[in-house]
Amino acid sequence: MTLDPSLVNSVLLILTAFGGAFLAALWLALVVWTWRDIRNRARDPLAQVLAVLVVAVLNLPGVLVYMILRPARTLEEEYQRTLEEEALLASIEEQALCPGCERRVKEGWQVCPNCHTRLRKACHACGQLMELPWNLCPYCGTPAPGVRKEEPAAPAEARLPELD
Repeated sequence: MTLDPSLVNSVLLILTAFGGAFLAALWLALVVWTWRDIRNRARDPLAQVLAVLVVAVLNLPGVLVYMILRPARTLEEEYQRTLEEEALLASIEEQALCPGCERRVKEGWQVCPNCHTRLRKACHACGQLMELPWNLCPYCGTPAPGVRKEEPAAPAEARLPELD
């Protein structure tokens, strides 16, 4: 059984054409993937164009260079990380500080355990903690001891003198 040289040439030509088409499609897919990936990772247009050019010119070695040099996180991941950091900072800043020693104190403390500064006072009626300057308990409405209790205002009709 002998092989016809023209048949072998035709098969090789077809395989070469398919291989070339595959490599061209792979090259185009890598360029498009790089473009989409760098747009998610960098805002700088120059960096975006350079990344695509490296892959377009160097093909597979260019993809390896791009993978080494590209930013580690996407812009969305950076944004989420920034939000988490801001939330942590806000929770730290929300914690109260002792006016005497400026150390962190908890909401339920009446006295600072470090410098013994009085932080809050307890309502004598309901026992809830109140801020020191408050003269009236916001929980039960009881005035603090030593505060004069005001009489309710008289209606407007009772205050006006009658004219006869």
